Amino acid sequence: MGGAVMERNGLRLRQYAGRGLRLCVVVAGIAAMSACTPLFRNHGYMPTETELAALSVGADTRESVIEKVGAPTAEGVLTETAYYYVSSRFRHYGPLEPVEIDRQVLAISFDAQGRVRNIERFGLAEGRVVALSRRVTDDNIPDVSFIGQLIGNIGNFDPSLLIGED
Repeated sequence: MGGAVMERNGLRLRQYAGRGLRLCVVVAGIAAMSACTPLFRNHGYMPTETELAALSVGADTRESVIEKVGAPTAEGVLTETAYYYVSSRFRHYGPLEPVEIDRQVLAISFDAQGRVRNIERFGLAEGRVVALSRRVTDDNIPDVSFIGQLIGNIGNFDPSLLIGED
């Protein structure tokens, strides 16, 4: 009779061990699947369309822009002619390096009197900057960028100026 009891207890022990092993496999599977779930992280600040609709091109000033939409992420680098708002979204997937999946830049430029001249929103599509929206008051004065000035001066170079001959 003692052998039958031990055999029954051994059978129960194997059943409990089997259940425990199955439970461990299920928990490990769920943990592995959740580790591969992408996580998203947002950086920066971007005003909403409602906040931007409150801005008036030609009427709002630097101070009123900050009051209505908040402080900018950055200001113009060489001259203080624009406010820039930048936001990015990154996807983290397991142990892989984070990937930037979205970037938006809002540029609010000002004229010489400090009034809003232009509101532009740019995005990143396939590695290229894409204009998403623009609200412009055109002053019919062409803006020449630094690169444009360099290209425009290609034919205007006089080598005799370097030598010092008259």
